Amino acid sequence: MDVRIRRAGLHDAALICDFIRELAEYERLAGECQATPEAVAMSLFAANPRVFCEIVEWQGTPAGFALWFYSYSTFQAKHGIYLEDLYVRPQFRGRGFGKAMMVELARRALSESCGRFEWSVLDWNEPSIAFYKSLGARAIKDWTAFRLEGDALRKVAAE
Repeated sequence: MDVRIRRAGLHDAALICDFIRELAEYERLAGECQATPEAVAMSLFAANPRVFCEIVEWQGTPAGFALWFYSYSTFQAKHGIYLEDLYVRPQFRGRGFGKAMMVELARRALSESCGRFEWSVLDWNEPSIAFYKSLGARAIKDWTAFRLEGDALRKVAAE
């Protein structure tokens, strides 16, 4: 298989932005996507980045990406890896590229003594849920995700 996973570089900012927009379309969230190549470059390639990206290529053609960052578990007293986005372009799906990126990140987590490798998935996304379950992942029961953003975030910050 002529597949390569590589760390993204500054020259990939526009490509990563394209992947993000394609993912937003797939997830029916295109109206919420504010990513620009400039913002991606500032986040991923700053002097002290807090988010990282891997690109999967098939015969030199970009096929998808995984964007991730380090989390922390107070109960384990260890860092973890949080996968923010995993996306493979439709024409490349079914070839094991998503699994290859998951394997790459799982290996990184183990080699860096991380206690967890976790992510979220939209509850309607049955193909992705089935894929993650096929890897042995389990849904985390009894936890509900919460988020502050926009006006609510500004209101809390102003208190």
